[in-house]
Amino acid sequence: MFDFVSNLGLGLSVALTLQNVALCFLGCLIGTLVGVLPGVGPVATIAILLPVTLSLDPTGSLIMLAGIYYGAQYGGSTTAILVNIPGEATAVVTAIDGHKMAQNGQAGLALGLAAIGSFIAGTIATIIIAALGGPMTRMGLLFGPAEYFSLMIMGLVLAVVLARGSLVKAISMIVVGVLLSCVGSDMETGRERGTFDLEMLQDGIEFVVLAMGVFGFGEIFKNLADPEARDVVRSKIGRLWPTFKELRENLPPILRGTALGSILGVLPGNGAILGPFASYAVEKRISKRPQDFGNGAPAAVAGPESANNAGAQTSFIPLLTLGLPPNAVMALMVGAMMIQGIVPGPQVIERSPELFWGLVASMWIGNLMLVIINLPLIGLWVKLLRVPYRLLFPAIVCFCCIGLYSISSDPAQVMLAALFGFVGYALHKLDFEAAPLALGFVLGRLLEEKLRQALIISDGNPLTFVQSPLSALLLAIGVIALVIAVSPSMQKNREDVFKEA
Repeated sequence: MFDFVSNLGLGLSVALTLQNVALCFLGCLIGTLVGVLPGVGPVATIAILLPVTLSLDPTGSLIMLAGIYYGAQYGGSTTAILVNIPGEATAVVTAIDGHKMAQNGQAGLALGLAAIGSFIAGTIATIIIAALGGPMTRMGLLFGPAEYFSLMIMGLVLAVVLARGSLVKAISMIVVGVLLSCVGSDMETGRERGTFDLEMLQDGIEFVVLAMGVFGFGEIFKNLADPEARDVVRSKIGRLWPTFKELRENLPPILRGTALGSILGVLPGNGAILGPFASYAVEKRISKRPQDFGNGAPAAVAGPESANNAGAQTSFIPLLTLGLPPNAVMALMVGAMMIQGIVPGPQVIERSPELFWGLVASMWIGNLMLVIINLPLIGLWVKLLRVPYRLLFPAIVCFCCIGLYSISSDPAQVMLAALFGFVGYALHKLDFEAAPLALGFVLGRLLEEKLRQALIISDGNPLTFVQSPLSALLLAIGVIALVIAVSPSMQKNREDVFKEA
């Protein structure tokens, strides 16, 4: 307990410096903005801002990027409630009853419950991260190369199982991502592979180039080709703060949503997206008036909103303790850490305790900021919702190009990112999900490194991956999950869960 308190004290001393408070506020503000504006998500935004992090210290840059991620969850609920367009995939469920409440003159109540639920969920999730950080890190130190390889295989399998759409498409995206990570010089022999004798590929494909192309430029192409009609609620927002009775009635859904989101957020793939769906299903099943769901039930807003914010924050647990990114945003965070020369994994908390605990403490500060940013500025967000996307994308393109060129001073990298942009748009049109591609790319190099290390240690014996009990258990979990996923009944359930998303 003493260590826990002293570690939180260290975190607060780092997070409460003037620079880190300002970066936390900036991240939360940008996150809210990109969550409010449909078509500009946190994945694309973080990809675009990766070059900016080069000028910041590691702790400050991660605090800002984390604020963008969980801030987008807040902003996504505003768009879902007022416009019936989820600013984020995790806000899909919120739109069902939240927009109905807005049409019934209860927009303020829906926004208030979403903000309060998100704050409570974020606070509890931050405590969970702080409590589990130490034990999970100590567990991570038990991992050797074989165990790490098996852990990453299990993570990629779970990412496939929880991905939307076809399993075959998800697996193909993982494989393509891993293959792209192999482009460049071999890590042992130094020989070129997959470069096609192109000079710009000799050092491999930069993660920033891939991420900014597939997610940044790809998102722009997608939104220009398929513009969304926005039907902003014209009636008065109404009171934002719920009465004591309304708060008491919705506190149980908030706590249940927080618990579900915290658990599911750790899972690779779409675990954070599953949280709101699971919360909505639970609340409807145990409600005394299930007929109200779909017609403006407050519990259908409070529960899912708590779940998505809790899931967004607990997804940092496997990243910070084991070095395993559970979703596309966390994959970008791995990229940001590697740009700063930090290898994510169990060594982070030992070698850079100020980074780990400073990031954890900043999450609570950020959640408090988001309540202050969101509720008083509702009028401003409503006005921004009316800004046409055609006025936004030129600035986004310009910022992307400047950021890319500033990294390497090589125009070829900008062209390569543009090429990946067309790839990202093609993936969208062909109904391929880009998130498994990013996970495969980020883990590909590490996967190859651990595979080679394990085989060198075992004199080339492939049985080394099943001789270790922990490694064998992780591989068994992956195989079982894949077998269950390909069963007809489970495939139908996956389609039912993600048909709204």
